[in-house]
Amino acid sequence: MIKTSSYVYGKWVEGEDEGKLVYHAVSGEPVARVSSTGIDFQRVLEFGRDVGGPALRAMTIHERANALKELAKYLTSRKQEFYKISACTGATQLDSGVDIDGGIGTLFGFSGIARREFANEKFIVEGAPERISKNNTFAARHILVSKRGVSVHINAFNFPCWGMLEKIAPSLVAGVPVVVKPATDSAYLTEAMVREIVASGILPEGAIQLICGSVGDLLDHVTEQDVVTFTGSASTGQKLRAHPNVIGRSVPFNMEADSLNCCILGESVQEGDPEFELFIKEVTREMTVKAGQKCTAIRRILVPESKVEAVTAALNKRLDKVVMGDPAAEGVRMGPLLGAGQKADVHANVMALAEHCEVLRGGNDDFDLVGDKVSRDAFYPPTLLLCRDPLNTEAPHAIEAFGPVSTLMPYRNIDEAIVIAGLGKGSLAGSVFTYSGEEAARLILEAAAYHGRMLVIDRDCAGESTGHGSPLPALVHGGPGRAGGGEELGGARAVKHYMQRTSVQGSPSMLMAVTREYMAGAKTFSSDVHPFRRYFEDLQIGESLTTHRRTVTEADIVNFGCLSGDHFYAHFDDIAAKDSFFGKRVAHGYFVISAAAGMFVEPSPGPVLANYGLENLRFIEPVGIGDTIQVKITAKKKIKKDQRPDEAQPTGVVVWDVEVFNQNQELVAVYDILTLVVRREA
Repeated sequence: MIKTSSYVYGKWVEGEDEGKLVYHAVSGEPVARVSSTGIDFQRVLEFGRDVGGPALRAMTIHERANALKELAKYLTSRKQEFYKISACTGATQLDSGVDIDGGIGTLFGFSGIARREFANEKFIVEGAPERISKNNTFAARHILVSKRGVSVHINAFNFPCWGMLEKIAPSLVAGVPVVVKPATDSAYLTEAMVREIVASGILPEGAIQLICGSVGDLLDHVTEQDVVTFTGSASTGQKLRAHPNVIGRSVPFNMEADSLNCCILGESVQEGDPEFELFIKEVTREMTVKAGQKCTAIRRILVPESKVEAVTAALNKRLDKVVMGDPAAEGVRMGPLLGAGQKADVHANVMALAEHCEVLRGGNDDFDLVGDKVSRDAFYPPTLLLCRDPLNTEAPHAIEAFGPVSTLMPYRNIDEAIVIAGLGKGSLAGSVFTYSGEEAARLILEAAAYHGRMLVIDRDCAGESTGHGSPLPALVHGGPGRAGGGEELGGARAVKHYMQRTSVQGSPSMLMAVTREYMAGAKTFSSDVHPFRRYFEDLQIGESLTTHRRTVTEADIVNFGCLSGDHFYAHFDDIAAKDSFFGKRVAHGYFVISAAAGMFVEPSPGPVLANYGLENLRFIEPVGIGDTIQVKITAKKKIKKDQRPDEAQPTGVVVWDVEVFNQNQELVAVYDILTLVVRREA
């Protein structure tokens, strides 16, 4: 039997008492003792702030992201050990994959998001410059910096690995150390993974701490620089959010609570359609994966009134094939709930629902189990109920049995389905099965206000769909109302949740100095050396080049039109062009930027290897025959890239601000170009 330890203030600490005894979900035998007695929770927070925070903030965002990637690879190499421990929670191989591989995948996901979407700096510049004065001598930018506190993550029992990793990934990218508090009944699996994280040495000291057991008075010591996130029951989350210190110090609190998620079978779907079979398969999967212990599981099944019997028969047929028992035994598809206490809670809620709904199957102890050492204490069968009048019955929209339990609800038309979907008072996830775009649009647009995530599944996407209950790193995971009102994951948005957004005002030059990004109006400088001759390290933000001039001729327009095949009337038809809002024949916009490139490019070999892309192009004024153009390019931003094994030279990306003017010094085109530039050193 394991006596779990907490990892706090840089060392492993056992609780000072025997703690709570935790049992094997399948056999009922003791597995672990969990206690946090004796831990100084104020010291835990201070250690994170004083040791972990400075170490993370000393790293750039890309360095933090690379650490996540290395950590993900390290954990992947050891995941079979986690699978063995996960079996104690009653998880099948599929269940463990969702938790362990899904969690590790989140680390990979946020590593990629951070390196793609953020510069290789210790802070984030957000949005375009704000011009707030007439002559642009006074302007503003928004920046995000790491909070100077810690993020406290209080997690649910159902995903001991994924629940932790989905939260620590964006927090660590943001430069904020984490304190993880897993649910006591499955903390031994979280502890096993944290032991490997610590042993890897990939994260700096203080970046992660673990509390196995109660958090004691920890919330008494959080400050305005800390962040608290919670996953679990709505009632527990509401109590934590109402903690006097959390309220008094306006501590950011993100809550993701279990919700009564719905799945809607479209009115247009017929029994023989692929969408009908996909619907039945998905509902069955959501009822049985993790024995229904998922915050995103389908609890309310909305079907057209005319198809209730067909859906019931199809679900029963598929559920009849679900073999329950020891996940280690051959053929078992569904394991137990986490423990006897969870089973009692689920059954009590099923009985409460049964007072208002019909129990079509399950809801009792009449089931067979496969396996030699199987205790019935934590097993509960797939249970299907029917609420015939969902518009006038509150129970199935308010009572959740957190297990393999779902309720069928008929609707008479799409408007009624939309109303029923909203009766859950806020959900994490909703799904629609239909092949009608019109029907999908109506359902999604009208029901979205009650859901954090909605997906449409049909025959075209089913093969690659991640399914109703699978949150993804790039997408928001959360929901309004009963679902907690918070947001997790969501790509770059999740990282920003752990950072402070601050508007900075000043002159364009001063803002350039702060943000390390050039903006219009800032002072520029130039030298005798063409900026394309400079290596990445040598190039300075604000370094500029103004080119020679070029007069556009009719031959330019004709030749470009023949080369490109673009013979639009404004370029070639003198009469039509005069009648247009141009008032004359004009050059192709793409000729203008092509000519501009010819004017600012330094043609000989040098540190600039390639054009990496073009962004934010706008044509402002037309360029006619006889107009003269001139170009100014300015080094706007530098992004250091990691050198891959197959790359001969270390490089970085330089973003250049490009302005094209006419003879009247009027802007005719603006855009950014990105160049790949050699670095002197790796």
